[in-house]
Amino acid sequence: MDAIEATRAVVDEHHPEARAAFLGGSVVTGRRTATSDLDIVVLLHGTPAPYRASLQYAGWPVEMFVHTEATWHAYVERELLKRRSPLLWMCADGLLLFDIDGLGARLAAQARKLTAAGPPPVSAEEIDDRRYAITDLLDDLLGSDDRSERLFIATELGRRTGELALAISGSWGGGGKWPARRLETTAPGLGTRLHHGLQEVLGGRAEPLVTVVDEVLGQAGGRLWVGYKRAGAP
Repeated sequence: MDAIEATRAVVDEHHPEARAAFLGGSVVTGRRTATSDLDIVVLLHGTPAPYRASLQYAGWPVEMFVHTEATWHAYVERELLKRRSPLLWMCADGLLLFDIDGLGARLAAQARKLTAAGPPPVSAEEIDDRRYAITDLLDDLLGSDDRSERLFIATELGRRTGELALAISGSWGGGGKWPARRLETTAPGLGTRLHHGLQEVLGGRAEPLVTVVDEVLGQAGGRLWVGYKRAGAP
């Protein structure tokens, strides 16, 4: 089966009463790979939603995200606060396979409106938290001569620096491969420079990575250590 046939079949088998279904993810874009799965959003009237499940169907790895109209809105609202919403993007960019009563079209329109508007602004406090964490990692990197330590420190520096760049530019974030994809348009070339910097660290030179990290930090106010303070929970 191709992706669309498999999606229709798996939804029909598991939820023949569904109101609407979307097929999202890489299989509906030019970025499909040999390991791409079927990301399926299914809308129901009620139980057993909400839930998510991973399964195999007709040779396809499948991830189903099953919601009611109310839980869809609740999950999106919660994810928006994190400025990363896989559910929102699956419905904004995904293929609406069927729509019994118009719910799918309404949610697709809402998803496209929200993704186009961008995520909520990041707070100054969160930016400072990120600056502090990255500064701490830079100190660890420059102070370590252990290859294994430097591997993990540099990898974490790359991830956090990319996320900071996305945050200060007002861009959507994401997990896994998505920060790299978001950076392609938000900060062209940054992902490549971070990759090069990581390779140099593994070869024994930290300076290229430190340079690019400091450039991103500079856009947010620079390194932060002295004077940083946060109250703990009571």
